[in-house]
Amino acid sequence: MQDLPIALIGAGPMGLACAKVLVEQGIAFQGFELHADVGGLWDISGPRSTMYESAHLISSRTKTEFRDFPMDPGVADYPSHRVLKAYFHAFADRFDLRRHYRFNAEVLRCEPLDAGGWRVTWREGGAEHDGLFSGVMIANGTLSEPNMPRFEGRFDGALIHSAQYRHPDQMRGKRVLVIGGGNSGCDIVVDAVHHGECADLSLRRGYHFVPKYVFGKPADTLGGLPLPMWLKRRVDGMILRWFAGDPQRVGFPQPDHKLYESHPVVNSLAIFHAGHGDIRIRPDIARFDGRTVHFKDGTQADYDLVIAATGYLLHYPFIDRDLLNWQGAAPHLFLNCLHPTRDDLFVMGMVEATGLGWQGRHEQAEMVARYIRGLRQGSAAARAIQAEKAGDFARVTGGMSYVDLPRMAYYVERGAYRAAVTQRIKALGGQG
Repeated sequence: MQDLPIALIGAGPMGLACAKVLVEQGIAFQGFELHADVGGLWDISGPRSTMYESAHLISSRTKTEFRDFPMDPGVADYPSHRVLKAYFHAFADRFDLRRHYRFNAEVLRCEPLDAGGWRVTWREGGAEHDGLFSGVMIANGTLSEPNMPRFEGRFDGALIHSAQYRHPDQMRGKRVLVIGGGNSGCDIVVDAVHHGECADLSLRRGYHFVPKYVFGKPADTLGGLPLPMWLKRRVDGMILRWFAGDPQRVGFPQPDHKLYESHPVVNSLAIFHAGHGDIRIRPDIARFDGRTVHFKDGTQADYDLVIAATGYLLHYPFIDRDLLNWQGAAPHLFLNCLHPTRDDLFVMGMVEATGLGWQGRHEQAEMVARYIRGLRQGSAAARAIQAEKAGDFARVTGGMSYVDLPRMAYYVERGAYRAAVTQRIKALGGQG
């Protein structure tokens, strides 16, 4: 079966990293991409993109880019989605990756065969096709399936998920309520300040805010000294108070978790506008009644547009969930990518960590590609990993107690995760 190619699903940042390292390791594969070109969600015209016009990176350019394909020094610290779409197009050009893909090809089913291998069915050119593959590598992203909560009552205005938000013109002349204070929610409510009749933000919990700039430089480029977490929290918390101020003073709820136990909000403008009275912070929603929203503190207000920036769910509709060792809100996989018992099924990019960047995901892809090659060559290092993942293992949290939310179900601690991955890359013959 190893003579057959691997089916690689997705041509976003993770899919492209996988394609690059599979080529480098001499592993045959066939890529499938739903859109007409590479870029994934960063191409706002893509059929599953959840991008919006004002979206920019929340980590800085130098901490996000691929190490062996840096962005041009003239690119802004926090580039827009348009710049990043061009970056991924250039990445595909540089490593000649498009020739490995079928574009406008939607994978419908991935089914393991009793005799080994997989049958993959896809739709292309208006017809269904299928083929046999030695394995399946899933890299279709984690931010395309909206997590839309249920609300009591009925809202008679427009109620959408942030996945349906594209342009500030959708807000023009409207009273806007944004639900959810993550990075997207804060971006969108700032858009509402400038384009809507009002901009309210409904929150059921508090967040830790990180400014984009500290001492005039991108915040994530400072520091770097290895500190114990108790001391890092103390030092970083003091710096955040200096530069972000006190979010509670302008109406944001107190966080119910410690710094770094959930993904922080990297936004300098939401607090700024709340302090100017441009954004009103509202509590959680009790119910809808026509165009009136009732909040849990007994207050109410009228709106024309409600945008639920309530995150996304992992979504692999083309494969049986039981095959993915799904536990709770996410598959339970060794180093977030290797199946405990199968060596022909990989879930790539199902990993989040503050500051992991695309380089951290490239390292994940390199480890998996080297593991596949090592198994085929019978290497001792690959067999050791095979035995390790077949036993008991835990997510690499570095001792952190992350909040119990679906979006945190596949969160790892960056330093511990990258160390674990690069250690295995070296064992498999790479540089790490």
